[in-house]
Amino acid sequence: MCEFSNKKLCTGYSRGLTSHLSSSCRSIESQGGDPSSPAKDDNFSNHMCNILGQLEGIFKKAVLSAYPDVIDPVIQIQVSKHADYQCNAAMALAKSLKKNPREVGQMVVKNVAPSSLISKLDLSGPGFINIFLCQDFIKQQVTNVVLNGVTPPPTTPKRVIVDFSSPNIAKEMHVGHLRSTIIGDSICRLLEFLGHDVLRLNHLGDWGTQFGMLIAHLQDSFPDFAKKSPPIADLQAFYKQSKQRFDEDEAFKKRAYEAVVKLQAHDPVHIKGWDDICNISKKEFEMVYERLGIRIIHRGESYYQSRMETLVKQLDDAGFLEQDDGRKVMFAEGADIPLTVVKSDGGFTYDTSDMACIKNRIEEEKGDWLIYVTDAGQSQHFKSFLACAKKAGIYDLSKTRVDHVVFGVVLGEDKKKFKTRSGDTVRLVELLDEGLQRSEEKLKEKDRHKVLSEEEFTKARNAVAYGCIKYADLCHDRSRDYIFSFDRMLDFRGNTAAYLLYALTRIRSIARTAGVNRESIVAEARKKPIDLDHEKEWKLSRTILRLPDVLVRITEDLYLHPLCEYLYEVSTVFTEFYDNCYCIEKDDTGKIVKINIGRLMLCEAAAQVMEKCFAILGIETVEKM
Repeated sequence: MCEFSNKKLCTGYSRGLTSHLSSSCRSIESQGGDPSSPAKDDNFSNHMCNILGQLEGIFKKAVLSAYPDVIDPVIQIQVSKHADYQCNAAMALAKSLKKNPREVGQMVVKNVAPSSLISKLDLSGPGFINIFLCQDFIKQQVTNVVLNGVTPPPTTPKRVIVDFSSPNIAKEMHVGHLRSTIIGDSICRLLEFLGHDVLRLNHLGDWGTQFGMLIAHLQDSFPDFAKKSPPIADLQAFYKQSKQRFDEDEAFKKRAYEAVVKLQAHDPVHIKGWDDICNISKKEFEMVYERLGIRIIHRGESYYQSRMETLVKQLDDAGFLEQDDGRKVMFAEGADIPLTVVKSDGGFTYDTSDMACIKNRIEEEKGDWLIYVTDAGQSQHFKSFLACAKKAGIYDLSKTRVDHVVFGVVLGEDKKKFKTRSGDTVRLVELLDEGLQRSEEKLKEKDRHKVLSEEEFTKARNAVAYGCIKYADLCHDRSRDYIFSFDRMLDFRGNTAAYLLYALTRIRSIARTAGVNRESIVAEARKKPIDLDHEKEWKLSRTILRLPDVLVRITEDLYLHPLCEYLYEVSTVFTEFYDNCYCIEKDDTGKIVKINIGRLMLCEAAAQVMEKCFAILGIETVEKM
């Protein structure tokens, strides 16, 4: 039976666990901020509980009950070494109320409503409130993971538009595109798992003056391109050739400018050439995206051309544009640098494109939440165009959430910008190829090719190669630069994808060794909640149930490295559990004499959580390694 220290609050909580737990496991938002109010729907079995969020709701209500005059109290709850969680609200509250923090803590505890989450509360130090979770609650939640897999905590679905990757047409993807692609994909995976309606957009650089020189060069190289698609084998080389001619040949440069005018006038022949070049590029991009498991919709700058024309007229008519040396610029409070909306030659700019883009995403796509994933070097640009979008009435902070997810630079082991030995930018295809080669060498060093089938070895090689590249990026604070090192990321020790993927296969092998399949484990879980007797079983269970806390917190700032830290923590806590709690017991001959099915249930829950973490990070897992 769950009880609070120094105060009996268990009246009405002795009935069956599943009949009342659902009220504590719905989102605070869906309960109007009251986790102890009756649930309208029993969705407990369909959603994991965001424990941290529920505790914040419980303690916010307690603070307001104890001190009704307090406005919007800040509730700080964190994982504790002395209990399951610790609430530090009394400390800040005591300062504003000018009271003794321990006295405030006692008043808050006194006003905490009964909850199936909490078994005990006590005070420590000057006023820290230690929170102990109810054991029956933990058992049932872990059992639900076994029965239903990892399910998202309840959320209010939003229309989210994520802008990421964004390479330029006619140029190959390089290491500079790696971070935006990986981070953006993982954010999409997280929000999709949480139940949001996510639109993944690739804002391609597919319009502009560079297409004039490409089309002019196309006319010379493939005169019949209007009737027959040009067989351009190397688009990057084709681009370099056209650029060289543009820089060195004045007659060619003149033709290139004329081609731009005809393209912008939508001349059919020039549109055909432009379309061919775009399609060749997109096919090359798709090959990279397929290898990395990326889903994305191509929507380049060309999509917004007519919208830019409309936007410029609207801004001009509203008096937002000012003349500046032949240009039309826009100033706004908070924009240190004005936007150049129309160039002196009448052309549009990156600023115009992004203004039309945000207008389209809010008004046409009905986006509730816009996310842009770019390098930190674009911070000033985003600050300026968002300020102008607010001024123009396009973007209202109270109605639309906008996040600029910035990231640092990829460095080589010399701590300088990552380049090839010749000083060129590293092509992404070559980087992935080298990853495969090194992954294969590392697995062969460990003789994995001798114990795995050819198909199993290939899957393991690919999972390790691509997984390590992704994890090495995502496990760092994205706002900082990080050093790219295959040697470190392929290390089978420590916080690396190689180690964690291997740890997962080891967990999966435990039940397989015992000859117990998942169906048998689930059947056992249906009979009764899991038994948790050993302290390491409890520790692992509590760790497993923290996943929703971690995921919900990531949505606040979109930093993904806490998920990697959590994944590594699950693996290390599992190792503690496995070293202390026998799942399978064998005699001296190696014959299995006892199978602890309850502990296999815990193995299943841990594996499910790790697999979900990998899925959100965009990393493929394997059964054997």
